Amino acid sequence: MLGVAWMIVFNYIPMYGIIIAFKEFDIISSISEAPWVGLEHFKAFLEDENLPYVIKNTLGMSLLKLVIGFPLPILFALFLNEIRSAFFKKSIQTISYLPHFLSWVILGGIMATWLADVGIVNKLLMALNMIKEPITYLAEPDHFWTIIITSDIWKELGWSAIIYLAAISSVSPEYYEAATIDGAGRFQKIWNITLPSIKGTITILFILAVSGLLNSNFDQILVLRNSLNETASNVIDYYVYQTGLLSGRYSYATAVGLIKSVIALMLLLGANYVTKKLNNTSLF
Repeated sequence: MLGVAWMIVFNYIPMYGIIIAFKEFDIISSISEAPWVGLEHFKAFLEDENLPYVIKNTLGMSLLKLVIGFPLPILFALFLNEIRSAFFKKSIQTISYLPHFLSWVILGGIMATWLADVGIVNKLLMALNMIKEPITYLAEPDHFWTIIITSDIWKELGWSAIIYLAAISSVSPEYYEAATIDGAGRFQKIWNITLPSIKGTITILFILAVSGLLNSNFDQILVLRNSLNETASNVIDYYVYQTGLLSGRYSYATAVGLIKSVIALMLLLGANYVTKKLNNTSLF
């Protein structure tokens, strides 16, 4: 009952504020007093000259995170499951998910220090004769996507693998014993037993990942972006923050956020429909 009350108070009642997107709201007057403007803010967003590269940055980084970052926790979980030494397995698992518990404020500072022109990355690459002079990575837009994707994987790889390890632990040992008797090797067991057994878990998490394609991890972007890499770092989440809180265009920012939510819902329904047709597994 308390859970239902929490959902109503913090998730459903605030949805009343969606009507701000159709009004010209300011902080002086109340929402009900603000004049209606219809779809004016939606039209303004679609005609904004910043829209193409905001969409490009958002989808570019999100798709790369999906293509690269989604399979890695699965592979990592399979790797951990094959380790026979309990101490070694726990040590790797602990080290891998430790970054998850550090905020992006801390990790952003670490990344900025490592990637500075006098940082460890430049020193290492110069020592290996891979570069001749230091590179200011966070000041160059061409490197920003790589930094974002790499740091996101570093932070979440171990933590994301936990749910797959839990799914793998539920697979009956009898399947592996029967496969061993039949002469199956380690990789054959993974391909024919482990992966099919956790197919449902992979599918559900994939649907959720697709629905979140327009989410760009605002904390990470806010910490690592700057005016020099703005052309590669300006994503929808930061655009909403910039126009809404920094510029005071609350109605416009709400409209942009509403468009993003509608598209996310469409992606969720689409991914759910496709996976249901392909392997009869879905959220609903």
